[in-house]
Amino acid sequence: MSEREAKFEKMLQAVQQEYVTVSEKMETLKAEGKTKTATYRQMTGRKLTLQNMLSMYQIYGLLDWKSGAKINIM
Repeated sequence: MSEREAKFEKMLQAVQQEYVTVSEKMETLKAEGKTKTATYRQMTGRKLTLQNMLSMYQIYGLLDWKSGAKINIM
C-alpha cells in the first residue's frame, strides 16, 4: 500500500468514526428531548456533511457497500 493510500484509509476511518460518534450523540440528545438546541442542529449539519462524504466514496468505488453498510449512511 502506498503512502497516499494509507493516508486515504486513515481519513476514511476517521470520517466513519466521526459519523458514528455524531449519530450517537444526536440519539442521546434526542432521548433527552433536546432536538431544538443549537448543539443538536449543528450536529445535524455535521452528520449530513459526513454522510455526503461517505456517499461520494461509494459513488466513486472507494468505499464498498459492506463497509458503508456498517454505519448505515442512507
